[in-house]
Order: sequence, then C-alpha cells, then structure tokens
Amino acid sequence: MTNTRTPAPRRARMSGRQAAALAVLVLPVLLISVDMTVLGFAVPFLSADLAPSAGQLLWIVDVYGFMLAGLLVTMGSVADRIGRRRLLIIGAVAFAAASIAAAYAPTAEALIAARALLGLAGATLMPTTLALIRNIFTDERQRLLAIAIWGAGFSAGMAAGPIVGGWLLEHFWWGSVFLMAIPVTVVVLAAGPFVLPESRNPEPGPLDWPSVGLSFATMFPFVYGVKSFAEHGFSFTASAAVAAGLAFGAVFVARQRRLEHPLIDVTLFSRRRFSASVLTNFTVVFALISALFLLTQYLQLVLGLSPVRAGMVLLPGLVAGVVSGLVAVRLSDRFGLVTIIVGGLSLIATGFAALTGIGVDSGAVLSAAAFGIIGLGSGLVQTVTNAAVMSDAPSDRAGAAAAISETGYELGGALGVALLGSLASVVYVHQLGDAAEGAGSTLGEALETAAGLPAGLGASLAEAARTAFTTGLRATSVVGLVLLAIAAVSVGRVLRRRA
Repeated sequence: MTNTRTPAPRRARMSGRQAAALAVLVLPVLLISVDMTVLGFAVPFLSADLAPSAGQLLWIVDVYGFMLAGLLVTMGSVADRIGRRRLLIIGAVAFAAASIAAAYAPTAEALIAARALLGLAGATLMPTTLALIRNIFTDERQRLLAIAIWGAGFSAGMAAGPIVGGWLLEHFWWGSVFLMAIPVTVVVLAAGPFVLPESRNPEPGPLDWPSVGLSFATMFPFVYGVKSFAEHGFSFTASAAVAAGLAFGAVFVARQRRLEHPLIDVTLFSRRRFSASVLTNFTVVFALISALFLLTQYLQLVLGLSPVRAGMVLLPGLVAGVVSGLVAVRLSDRFGLVTIIVGGLSLIATGFAALTGIGVDSGAVLSAAAFGIIGLGSGLVQTVTNAAVMSDAPSDRAGAAAAISETGYELGGALGVALLGSLASVVYVHQLGDAAEGAGSTLGEALETAAGLPAGLGASLAEAARTAFTTGLRATSVVGLVLLAIAAVSVGRVLRRRA
C-alpha cells in the first residue's frame, strides 16, 4: 500500500554567517545587562566614596534607564533611516567612552552625568540588535530561536555581572565595574562590519524633529513628577509635571496619526498581541529590576555578605532565566503564546509571594529560591513576547517596533527602581522613626553613622536600620505580587479574546 502522507517540511538550519551575526548581536545586550546588574552591587561602595544623597543615589541608578526609555523611539527610527549596523557601531563606541567617564567620576553629579551618557549610547544598541535579528532571520522558527538566544544573552549578562563585578569590587575600586564594556566594544567593532548585513527602511521619509521634541517633552516631565511624588509626596509642581507629560504624550500620539512617515507607527498598538506583549514586558521588568536592586542591598548590607557571595545567591535565578528562555521555544510550540505568558507571570508572582516572608537574620536561602522562581518565569515570558512583537511588525519598521518594545522594557526597569525603590525608602524612613534624622535616608548611610558611634548605641542603630530596610523589602514584594497577579489575569483575557 502506498504511503500518501506528505512529509513534514525540514526546518531551515542557521547558517554559519547567521550564527556569527547573532553572536555579535548578543554582545551589546550582554554589555547592557551587565551594566544594569552590577550597579546594585556597587551601590554600597560608591555610596561610601561619593556620599550621594538618597535622591542622587536614585538618579545614579535611574537616569540610565530613563535616558534609554526617552531616546529608544528616536534611535529606533534613526536606525531605520541611516542603517541599523551603522548606528550599532556608533553606539558601541559611545558606550565605551561613557563607561570610562563613569568609572573615573569624581563626584555623585559627575556619575549621574556619565550614567545619562551611557543611557544615550545604550539607546542606540537595543533596538538595532533586535531589528537586525528581525531582518537576518526571515524564517519564523529561526527568528524565535535567535530571539531566545538574544534574551538568554541578556539573562547571562545579569548572571555574570554579580560574579565578575563582585570579584572586581573586592579587588579594585567601584569604578572598575564599568570598564567591562571595553573588551565587548572591541569585539563588536572588529567583527560587526564583516558579519552584520546593513539594513534600513528603503523609503523612510524625513525624520520629524517636532515628534522627537514631543517624545522628550512627554518623557521627562512625567519622569520628574513620578520621582518627585516618590521622594517628597504630593505637590503642585509634581502634579503639574505629570499632567504636562501626559498632555505632550497626547499631542505626540495625535501627530503620529497624521504623519505620512511617523516616528512611531501607533497603529501597531491596535494589534492585541503586539500591545499585550509590550505591556507584559513592562510589568515583568518593573518587578524584576526592582527586586534585583533591593535584594543586592539586602544581601550585602542586612545579611553582611560579600559582593561575590551575594552574587552567588542570586546566580540560580539568573541562570534559570537563561535556561527557561531557551526552553520557551519548544514550549511555545506545544502550549501556545497565552499559556506561556500567563504561566510565566504566575511564576514571577509566586517568587514575590515568597519574598514577603524574608527576615532580618536569615534570608539567603529564601532569596535564592524566590529569585530563582522569578528568573524562571521571566525567561519564559520575555522570549515569547519579544518574538511576538517582532513577528507582528513589518520588516521596514523593524527598528521602530523594536524601539517600542525596548522602551516598555527600559521604562519598566527605571520606574520599578524609582517607584518600588522609593516605596522601600519611605517605609524605611517611617520604620526608623526619629533615628532617621541623624542616620541619613539610606541603609548605607545609617550603617556608616552606626560605625562611628559608641558600641552599644551603634549596634542598636544598625539593627534598627536593617530591620527597617527588610520591612521595606517585604512591602515592595507585596506590591510586586499584586501587580503581577493583575497582569496575568488581564493579559490572559486580552490574548484569549483575540484568539
């Protein structure tokens, strides 16, 4: 009897040139993720050296993400016009120069400025790498695997940052952690022109400079208002800044709808899979980066672990993100997009639920387990959402689409540190009570003050400060749990309705 069954089509294999191109494209992502992760471990050291205020410390951490978020849309559109490979190489050089400036910053203000320049340079790297992947890998399954490896590179950088950065902090000064950008940049500059094909929008139209201005006018007043609320509570100035940002945002969107060649194709948001994926990335990174920022301080300043040991505690979660990101390719074939996203968000929420039980005297094992669950869920979610964003976008607008995705990503991380970090600070100051006036507004300042007091008084202040910080960490974990549970339900409903 003749077998008439049609054999399944063979899956296209990744060519050697494609593999080399992907390796080069992962390096800038690795660089950015290392920079995001390692700073949390350097905070106690730079605090002791530069003595930043609580507001300055938040800006040192936040300004990088806010600059990225504010400039990604513009840089994605610029990449579509001048060439994605060209902008990637320009950005790599700028990132290396800004890293050197950050490493040798003599004051808190200088470090904030250097971090802002790092954000400017970083804004050229993220959308160009993802857009180049969109155009190099035309087969959908190949693209999903490439994006999974791209995301695994991001998680691998977060895993390597604490270990390599911890070793550097124990042997050199805090600025040495920024110099890790130099060897990565050298490789990108040496290999990029040979293995990366140039790609751009063949008919991009002129860059609309009023839209560029409106994007800044939207982002920065809004950011200023949010930070002002977080640090000082309600005020007329903060309210006016948020209102101005929202108003400029409305004008920006209206202008994009009228333009023949917009800075952002806002019609992409009418696609439920695209908009739900961007919102999911925002929520995941909002929770993940804030947890990482607070846990690094908790492990070092509350439990007294060295930077390397603190990095080893968080390493399982970061490795879990790498592994689950790669496994997500196969799981998405079997279970589908909706199940992977809802399941991943539920895992992250479970990790935050575990962190609500963290204590002052012991918590390293709980931190490792909880962050492991968070990393596992994050890897699953981010792989499939990034793939969904790029698959829904037309190839000639790949840079702009990648920029929208990365804007949500970076804004989520920056706002996570700003809002949940500020919530932790508010709880910390409230719990510390009157002692906070003489001990400063951060745990690092309180421990520094305690070290200079008589033994009994210093020990009492240090214990009170550690307890207050841990209470703030538990409070932010409750907020993260609630946000993720809401996201799991709402995103699942939106995507199922689309299906």
